[in-house]
Amino acid sequence: MKSAEKSIDPNLIVGLGTSDDAGVYRISADIALIQTVDFFTPVVDDPYYFGLIAAANALSDIYAMGGKPLTALNICCFSTGLAPEVLADILRGGADKIAEAGAVLVGGHTVTDNEIKYGLSVTGTVHPDKVIANAGARPGDVLVLTKPLGTGVFSTAFKNDAIGEFEFSRAVSSMAALNRGASEAMQEAGVNGCTDITGFGLAGHLYEMAAASGVRCKVDYRKLPFLEGLHELIEKEFVPGGAYNNSRHFGRFIKFSAGIPDTGKLAVFDPQTSGGLLISVPAEKADMLVKKLKEKRTLCAAIIGEVVEKLSGDEDIEIR
Repeated sequence: MKSAEKSIDPNLIVGLGTSDDAGVYRISADIALIQTVDFFTPVVDDPYYFGLIAAANALSDIYAMGGKPLTALNICCFSTGLAPEVLADILRGGADKIAEAGAVLVGGHTVTDNEIKYGLSVTGTVHPDKVIANAGARPGDVLVLTKPLGTGVFSTAFKNDAIGEFEFSRAVSSMAALNRGASEAMQEAGVNGCTDITGFGLAGHLYEMAAASGVRCKVDYRKLPFLEGLHELIEKEFVPGGAYNNSRHFGRFIKFSAGIPDTGKLAVFDPQTSGGLLISVPAEKADMLVKKLKEKRTLCAAIIGEVVEKLSGDEDIEIR
């Protein structure tokens, strides 16, 4: 199958070529459409909160491109063996999050499946000249992260009764939070690149940004924001299988300094649900971006590293 490149249609701004968060298509001189779709199985027991989180996760792709969500379609797989109230609560959670984002729910589709799955197909808009892609990182940029890491580990620990509702609530609040404010802040500050952190973990998505941009990224491990108690849970082996898959797939692109603990290595591969935005911003604008992120009350505004020129033989990512 041939990759969709810009040469196929001059109005295709972002297609398949860079593993970006969404597709972007210009429809006029002032408007480009952003399109994405995402759905998955429950990460929490409460159906309403599952709806909130799944919707926030899908909407995040629009925010990562610097856009505003416009319309959404429900995608739902549901077992006839479950009470219809469960489906109603999932859809209510999704609808509430869509409304919070200022978008409009316009329909959807449901199929029978033994395993529950829910998410959204979302369409957003952005000015063609203000698209923020993962391929925009440039040497000299600073890397900023807007949510703490660790939701995959916390979800695994909760499913195995290793933590209670209170401990898990921090991860749930993070997953349910929109990246709306972070997206607005980066448009106001003026940044070069962005991606959201989801199933490939910080390391995987950072690699995709570096590869798409043709650069190398250096991360200061000491500055990474983690959910409190994350490393202790990893030590107790409450690690999702996706973290090991990410390590096997992306590990060859990453150089860890000798002082990074094994728990830390797994933490950067931990698959996130509705994670934060990873933003590549010119160094001279970094303080302004952090200030705006704090004004927007994002969960964190952590400067975690820098972007440098990639030389022959270099790994794409260095974590030190």
